Amino acid sequence: MCAEEPEDTEGLGFREEGIEEAAEFPLGQMERVCENTTSADFRQNKLSNFIPVVRSGDWSDIGGRQYMEDAHVCIPDLAKNFGFPSLNSEVVSFYGVFDGHGGKDAAHFVRDNLPRVIVEDSDFPLQLEKVVRRSFMQIDCQFAETCSHHRALSSGTTALTAMIFGRSLLVANAGDCRAVLSRCGTAIEMSMDHRPCSLTEKLRIESLGGYVDDGYLNGLLGVTRALGDWHLEGMKEVGEPGGPLIAEPELKMITLTKDDEFLIIGSDGIWDVFSNQNSVDFARKRLQEHNDVKLCCKEIVEEAIRRGAIDNLTAVLVSFHLEPPPQIKVDRPGRVARSISADGLNSLRILLGRQ
Repeated sequence: MCAEEPEDTEGLGFREEGIEEAAEFPLGQMERVCENTTSADFRQNKLSNFIPVVRSGDWSDIGGRQYMEDAHVCIPDLAKNFGFPSLNSEVVSFYGVFDGHGGKDAAHFVRDNLPRVIVEDSDFPLQLEKVVRRSFMQIDCQFAETCSHHRALSSGTTALTAMIFGRSLLVANAGDCRAVLSRCGTAIEMSMDHRPCSLTEKLRIESLGGYVDDGYLNGLLGVTRALGDWHLEGMKEVGEPGGPLIAEPELKMITLTKDDEFLIIGSDGIWDVFSNQNSVDFARKRLQEHNDVKLCCKEIVEEAIRRGAIDNLTAVLVSFHLEPPPQIKVDRPGRVARSISADGLNSLRILLGRQ
């Protein structure tokens, strides 16, 4: 959805669109977009000698929309970014894509405040799953409180975050942004799109008094999980069980291995024209050519536009290696491997010996 941007936003911590260099900044303030960043985790794991070397790049474009409602953030060291000491010298990297609707304010609010809320949680970073789930819910309530004082900020946003801690990758998703992992060139979906067409989401919605009408939640929203949207009647309720629209994310955590090459995070505009495997194939080829993660994100966004994408577009790529992805020999479908029998080989030797 597109809407005119509200004017009464001064003093709320929202910033105008633009690209800034990654820099140190005080508590509560986030960089808009980071340049290529590198961080390394040097903890040895007893089960593997693999040490992820994390590089990130990003790119966004307004696409065919009148307003830019996407927001994103890349933080190579979350604790250090907010002036907190890292636990046992461990680095927690944080990446997020936020796809706003009805205005940009919810997306900007979540981008600017969610990382801080996560770091300030007393269980960070030892219980990341609990912390992230709790922080999504907390930031949603904080935005509701902001909306109660600024009626113009009636917007919502989907949110997808990825955190890397040692060899662990934790993806949290509320909405229809998507994360796809490349494992030896094979696309591994790390998130599920929360849309009314999903059977599990439809059943959850109906159990909470909501309904799906022509593919829309309560006939209004194309997503079933989002932060914000408190202005929409019948969507959200404070407390349990709450309304059909929820901010609770679905989580997926894996242990990274040397086979895991990179993670692509994109707003839904990217996935309107890229399949999971196609995005991995496209990114691998570009990284093999130049190994520049930021340039690769730019090329993904430009290719999405070339393919006819009309939405806002944001792509973040997190690589786990310094080297580009290796060339992989792929068996062509339909080709049958042939072998020669011992008798046939003996006959061939006799025939060749006579020549």
